[in-house]
Amino acid sequence: MSYHHIHIEQLSDIELVLQYKSTNDAVFFAELYQRYTHLVLGTCFKYLKNEAESRDAVMDIFEKLLVDLKKHEVQFFKSWLYMVTKNHCLMQLRKKNDQHVPLDLLKTTDENFVENAEAIHLHSQSADDEKELYEALNELNDQQKKCVELFYLKNKCYQDIADETGFTLMQVKSYIQNGKRNLKLILEKKQSNWSERF
Repeated sequence: MSYHHIHIEQLSDIELVLQYKSTNDAVFFAELYQRYTHLVLGTCFKYLKNEAESRDAVMDIFEKLLVDLKKHEVQFFKSWLYMVTKNHCLMQLRKKNDQHVPLDLLKTTDENFVENAEAIHLHSQSADDEKELYEALNELNDQQKKCVELFYLKNKCYQDIADETGFTLMQVKSYIQNGKRNLKLILEKKQSNWSERF
């Protein structure tokens, strides 16, 4: 199919990805960059807390995408791009100072730029967000709480968690997945109860 006679701006994300992969024409990639650079920058700044570092990260991410897009089967570009962006930022944080991952990793970034359907939504804007999050964590069972804390708050990989806890990799993945889902439900219930009081 030829797109010479229509505006590139009219193409969907997946059409741009497929055209870029098949033609190697950077004009299609440039349109994706145009559409999402502000969201990538916003996500980078959320994690890195530094404008210059965030802008550098955006360039690094899109330079990597030039190659990675040709190697991966991408069906939902926006979700995939968010995952790539988040992972890049977490690696930068780990390299920079080996500090814990920010608590806001457990919150969504932009409503239109989410990781997946199971992402944890924390809509409260109060100063008690952190306290609320820890209270919710304490309501998980011991295995889920341990794995979620190590994975999200301490940025441990599955293997590291398995080594530290003695759980199998399958158990670790299950505890994280179930813990994340339960944490989302707990937070939503708390917010629902809070809303009913007003």
